[in-house]
Amino acid sequence: MCGIAGVRRFDGAPVSRELLAEMGRRLHHRGPDDQGIWIDGSVGFAHTRLAIIDVDGSAQPMAGSGGNTHIAYNGEVLNYRELREGLEYPFTTRGDTEVLLAVYEKHGPPGVGALRGQFAYAIHDSRSEETHLFRDRLGILPLYYYRTESFLAFASEIKALLPVIDSPTVDTASLHDFLAHRSVPAPYTFVEGVRKVPQGHHLTARADGTVRIEAFWRLPAAGETLAVTPERAVDLLDDALMDSVRDALVADVPVGAYLSGGVDSSLICALVARQRNGEGLHTFSAAFGDERVDETEWARVAAKIVGSDHHETIVSPADFEESWARLSWNRDSPLSEPADVAIYRLAELARDHVKVVLSGEGSDELFGGYPKYRYARTTCYAGALPGGPLRALEGRLSPRQARLSVALRALSEPNYAERMRGWFAPFTARERTRLLGGPPERTVLEPYLDGRGDPLRRMLYADVHTWLADNLLERGDRMSMAASLELRPPFLDHRVAELAFRLPSEFKVRGGTTKWLVKEVARRHLPDELVDRPKVGFKVPLDAWFRGHLREMAFDLLTGPSSFVGGICDVGEVRRLLEGHIAGLRDEQPRIWTLLSLEVWHREFQRQIASPS
Repeated sequence: MCGIAGVRRFDGAPVSRELLAEMGRRLHHRGPDDQGIWIDGSVGFAHTRLAIIDVDGSAQPMAGSGGNTHIAYNGEVLNYRELREGLEYPFTTRGDTEVLLAVYEKHGPPGVGALRGQFAYAIHDSRSEETHLFRDRLGILPLYYYRTESFLAFASEIKALLPVIDSPTVDTASLHDFLAHRSVPAPYTFVEGVRKVPQGHHLTARADGTVRIEAFWRLPAAGETLAVTPERAVDLLDDALMDSVRDALVADVPVGAYLSGGVDSSLICALVARQRNGEGLHTFSAAFGDERVDETEWARVAAKIVGSDHHETIVSPADFEESWARLSWNRDSPLSEPADVAIYRLAELARDHVKVVLSGEGSDELFGGYPKYRYARTTCYAGALPGGPLRALEGRLSPRQARLSVALRALSEPNYAERMRGWFAPFTARERTRLLGGPPERTVLEPYLDGRGDPLRRMLYADVHTWLADNLLERGDRMSMAASLELRPPFLDHRVAELAFRLPSEFKVRGGTTKWLVKEVARRHLPDELVDRPKVGFKVPLDAWFRGHLREMAFDLLTGPSSFVGGICDVGEVRRLLEGHIAGLRDEQPRIWTLLSLEVWHREFQRQIASPS
């Protein structure tokens, strides 16, 4: 992948080369192999390159054959060879960047619909005087923008936009959003005025300063369900995943894969092994030194099955203290989960051996992998139950009953949208209002309201547009790019996503089995004992760490006199969280982590504004 940035001025003033150079400098980690700048009066692009395809060519920003179009592009168009065959264009390179220019020359902006892969790119067309920004369908790659009356600036990461903002400040309206999601849902961010181009959207900026944003892709509608048997559904998904993995291996550099030993990553690795006849696959896993969440033995079992050269790393409490602030800067927001740090360490390990890595990300949100999906119908109709007794029952649970606590908290929320959101929310709506001293200034509930169909389908729709796009994919991109490693999730090929939302919900959660369809595909490639083992997930044992090694840090950061969290939140509530967790009365790890992440990020944000590194 790469880093892109640019400025489109509406006042006729020239774009500063020094400004573009500074924007690009802040994206060096995304593209350490090369950098470039293009300026034409009031328009300019910057690019930093991680060379994956056509390694010795395809320098950017790149001009079209007639000199009327210019592109800055991040990502991989995995069907570029197929597209190239159908284009009459005087190609001078072997890569996918020039294919994007050729597609635009032939089809204009609608040409984005022909692309397969992950991408975020900008094209300026001097004939129409329009600047176009595109972000891939599922939001695998990031794209941000900042707009004033006189200019529009864009970049792969928020930090590259800070040089164009006079006085960057925290968007305090996003605090409620963060405490509800562990991230800030699109189009908002934690920086005032900076917005995300939503997944599957196209932004057009015209010379007169008008800016239009519209979707170029959406998930299939509820009425488009396929009438197929379970066996046929398994065939369709098996074929779609095989095609996606075949595309994901397109590269002119070594490609490896993450391998936790769970069904998703193991299935991806098994499909890669089939494509490569069991040769030349490097796999990578992480452990935390806590047997409750240690999956390394299963990862070794899976590695032996697929015949990979397997590598492991250990993540410790010291890793969190050493890298938390730095990775908060890389992420441009608070780390949403402890696994962020672990995933960075995993990316560091992988980068020693390969330049591209595949992951199993997206399977849970498309095919119903989380335990909460068993309760989709209950979530829909739980409004008939009074919330007070559920909250009272939750308050009497022990720390060992954390899963039941999560369910009761979600089901006690005041409406259907909040109940769907509540399954992943660190703080309930009541807690957020009490902690921040008032209700939210805006709503970001549209994904929970816009979904149609049965309760499971609506829950999956919401998660694809929030939890997946704004948390997991943002985390995956930033932590891999912090190590200059490209991440590709084959489950998020748009053909697989479209198939997922066309298949009946009963094939996803079936007989109480979550992700039934994926598991049935996996049985064709992996032994039953690996497919049927209990889901653990990529968990870090912070419940114990916050009672030991990280205890003093938590108190100092959240209740000290210079605490940002202590200033915006009810410090008495914060202290009660900490004391209840340390005393073993409740498992408050998710809430403590959320507040600590906010504090660590804010300190790093202020430090970098004062003295950019």
